[in-house]
Amino acid sequence: MEAADDLFYRQGFEHTSCAGIARVVNISRGNFYHHFKTKDHMLDAVINDRLHGTKRMLADWGGGSDAEAAHQELPRILLTNWSMIKGYGCPVGTLCTELAKSNHASKADANKVFTLFRSWLSSQFSQLGHSRDADALAMHVLSWGQGVATLGHAFGDYRCVKQEVDKMCDWLDALPVEKK
Repeated sequence: MEAADDLFYRQGFEHTSCAGIARVVNISRGNFYHHFKTKDHMLDAVINDRLHGTKRMLADWGGGSDAEAAHQELPRILLTNWSMIKGYGCPVGTLCTELAKSNHASKADANKVFTLFRSWLSSQFSQLGHSRDADALAMHVLSWGQGVATLGHAFGDYRCVKQEVDKMCDWLDALPVEKK
């Protein structure tokens, strides 16, 4: 699955073959098909693994105990993953975009990773007393982050990405903690 996820990310889902995945992990195509009947079954497993990994990561980011610090983790992931973003874009965004373009049956499942980030951010904003605007604020942060990732990938400009991440963090810091 790791090899398939990496190839889907670097080459795109459509340009990755089952034979290519089997070749990377040094197994026969027959052995691949024994475990995964189709490339779509492999995609479903990769998406499911991404969902579980994202849930674990979000739990590690604070589990809701310190929303003032935790909500900055999402913008900072752009810097943590800069080398990948520079070369291939956002892992979540690129897969969602590719599957949406082809109207693939798994596009809604791939979008669930974004939904996890959205829900987590909404929860963080609610804890800061912004319950009424929590979802709108979450979507703002996600949109801003995806824009930064897309332009960072297009221009390969770390300095610009760092500047935007700093602006996002400053904006998040400036949001008042409101009484609940």
